[in-house]
Amino acid sequence: MTTPLNITLCLSQTKPEPWEAGLKAALPGATVRNWTPGEPPADYAVVWAPPQAFLDEQPKLKALFNIGAGVDALMKLRLPLGCQVVRLDDAGMSVQMAEYVCHAVIRHFREFDGYEADVQAGKWSYRKPRLRADYPVGVMGLGVLGERVARALTVFDFPVHGWSRTPKQIEGVQGHSGAEGFDAFLTSCRVLVNLLPLTPDTADILNRRTLSLLQPGAYFINVARGAHLVEEDLLALLASGHMAGATLDVFRTEPLPEGHPFWTHPKVTVTPHTSARTLRDESIAQIAGKMLAMMRGETVAGLVDPARGY
Repeated sequence: MTTPLNITLCLSQTKPEPWEAGLKAALPGATVRNWTPGEPPADYAVVWAPPQAFLDEQPKLKALFNIGAGVDALMKLRLPLGCQVVRLDDAGMSVQMAEYVCHAVIRHFREFDGYEADVQAGKWSYRKPRLRADYPVGVMGLGVLGERVARALTVFDFPVHGWSRTPKQIEGVQGHSGAEGFDAFLTSCRVLVNLLPLTPDTADILNRRTLSLLQPGAYFINVARGAHLVEEDLLALLASGHMAGATLDVFRTEPLPEGHPFWTHPKVTVTPHTSARTLRDESIAQIAGKMLAMMRGETVAGLVDPARGY
């Protein structure tokens, strides 16, 4: 390194000490500080949910490295002029997401939730086996995480459809793309998995109209952002019987407020935003590598396009 790296950390709701130690070990000679108001300006920042005050104090930032996959909260802030936003490509999250989604799909398809309820009631029950051909699964969003999820689902012989903003080809997955292909994608699915980035165009995209296009008895799995879903519309479709159930890992307000209908709804499974957790060691290695590449003037993967918001 010809010029020492100057890095600041601003990690809300996350202990900064392990990140500080890890970055110092990965980047010998770098200056790594945990931000407090009044800290000297840095060249690079590693962040999670930083306040606007942090960015206002960092006018020389060349890049922000987000420790989560979603950058929607960052894109709402006023960023320093010329500052690039870099998201994690994977860092161990895609395999976790594939595990979570496959578990949720199989739990619904095999009716394990129903067996669990019967066992709790002391009932030895039998359910007629379902046909996989009757349960086509659709994956909305085919980025790094979405592609891994779609590929994993094909292993279990489900018909798999995928939808993305632009055309993508994935072996074993029927592709749909663009606004013109969106409704046809939805009507082809009985199970829907949301992995879209949250942007102004995708907020509230899952509503009464779009969810009603799913095949009767549809099941919904949300592992992207709570703001994609109009919660009242899902509840209405569950009540009508058009939707058979849902597994929800993300919500419009987190933690999920006390008394929210999702907590006790018999057709809804709730998890506390845990479908894919950031793996610190893998993330530090990836961020350190990207910082060094940027210092060499190289283009790095994961650069966020401000116009698209991801």
